[in-house]
Amino acid sequence: MNRAPVSRRDLLKWTAAGAVAATLPGLLRAEDKKEPLFKISLAEWSLNKSLFGRTDWKITNMDFARVAKEEFGIEAVEYVNQFFKDKAKDTAYLGELKKRSDDLGVKTLLIMCDGEGALGDADEKKRTQAVENHYKWVEAVKYLGGHSIRVNAQSSGTYEEQIDRAADGLRKLSEFGDTHGINVIVENHGGNSSDGEWLSKVMKKVDHKRCGTLPDFGNFNIGNGKVYDRYKGVDELMPFAKAVSAKSHDFDADGNETKTDYKKIMEIVVKKHNYHGYCGIEYEGSRLPEKEGIMATKKLLEKVRDELAKA
Repeated sequence: MNRAPVSRRDLLKWTAAGAVAATLPGLLRAEDKKEPLFKISLAEWSLNKSLFGRTDWKITNMDFARVAKEEFGIEAVEYVNQFFKDKAKDTAYLGELKKRSDDLGVKTLLIMCDGEGALGDADEKKRTQAVENHYKWVEAVKYLGGHSIRVNAQSSGTYEEQIDRAADGLRKLSEFGDTHGINVIVENHGGNSSDGEWLSKVMKKVDHKRCGTLPDFGNFNIGNGKVYDRYKGVDELMPFAKAVSAKSHDFDADGNETKTDYKKIMEIVVKKHNYHGYCGIEYEGSRLPEKEGIMATKKLLEKVRDELAKA
């Protein structure tokens, strides 16, 4: 096939275009801009001793974004409502909290909510009140730029009754969350919620796009001496996951968590369920100080991430 000769003008134009393309991140080849298999965030509860004033290192909720960034190199955070319980509707406080985070380039992901009543209460009026008690946190996390509130599926009654009651409260709260573009996510947090099969049934009964789970690697103590298999539980909860909690307590000489095989559990999270969002460090140990425990968890997550990326 005969081709028309390339003019010097066209050659220069193509060469210049190629040079420009090489400087633009959006035009790089896919293999040149690989995203990490998952991202790492920090759950505020990891610092609960310091926040409660039980260590020599005194910090406040207002310091959290700065501490995450400067102390640990983490740029995404998960707040806990206990540390600013009376500030949910305080726009001046929330505004300052947001400004500090934004100035640091730290992203707010969610607020973990406790102490607002049982969303699966057997008393319908109390259940409704619990739902409404969470409204302010939906609005607060929206203000801060987050995507979810983490709630509990506490209930009472028979196994099936608790499914119905928890699903009812979660459905109503999720409908409210949807009007604000906010998710309502349930952590396995004791009782039936630590039974992966039970919580999966609740999720299916709620059947709302805004309702999901926050699988926690360590919270599988059902009660009365019963402990649910953490790997089975995480596997059952991952289809509904909108966040993940990387719980840690202690580490061996090689830096591995002593209660959870992180590689095994992250293979379930990342490889089996194709989750590539944030995994929040939640250190709850006592042997290592909070700073060391957080860094040990981060180092382990990074190690496992590198290993899975090569697999």
